[in-house]
Amino acid sequence: MGSDGGAVPPLVTTRPWSALGLVAGPVAFVGGWVVGGGRMPGYSPVDQAISRIAAVGAPNRELMTAAFVAYGAAVLVGSTALRTSPLRSVWSIAAVNGAATIAVAALPLEHSPSMDTWHGVAAGVGYVSITVLQLASARPLRDTGHRRAAALAAAGGVTSAVCLAATTVSEANGFFQRLGLTVGDAWLVAAGVALFRAGRRGR
Repeated sequence: MGSDGGAVPPLVTTRPWSALGLVAGPVAFVGGWVVGGGRMPGYSPVDQAISRIAAVGAPNRELMTAAFVAYGAAVLVGSTALRTSPLRSVWSIAAVNGAATIAVAALPLEHSPSMDTWHGVAAGVGYVSITVLQLASARPLRDTGHRRAAALAAAGGVTSAVCLAATTVSEANGFFQRLGLTVGDAWLVAAGVALFRAGRRGR
């Protein structure tokens, strides 16, 4: 989220410490599926979804569930930094993404057919929101002079959309899910770092 050279206004927020939630959330989430999946016998990160690590009866269910909750809570906190910044127009999308991820944790797979359905709804909201978040941020970034960041946000949103759509038609749904979500996570981390640094300098 850096400048493109010249006098580009920084992405200042009045809540710089809250911006670190946008960094901590993705770190916890990725750490959860890397460690939890690596410890799960027979689990394939290419062919199986992340939620399988937190399914009822899974050996590392508690770890992955905690990672979901940590991500959701941290992004909700981070959304308040977005709200008091030039990216205020997308703060509610980030908040929806955080809330949807907590719902994913509260609705584990393999509990019942109805809960599996609601889990899918929550996961779908999470997928869509992380995609829309990137796409919607392109305009305010461009309007504030961050043209390179705006282009990267748009490209990231398209990439996430393509990858997450591919999860519905490809056997490698785990791979495409991770790729699409990780691209979105990269946006969150970049935004969090930029807001924290600019906010601290502003103070």
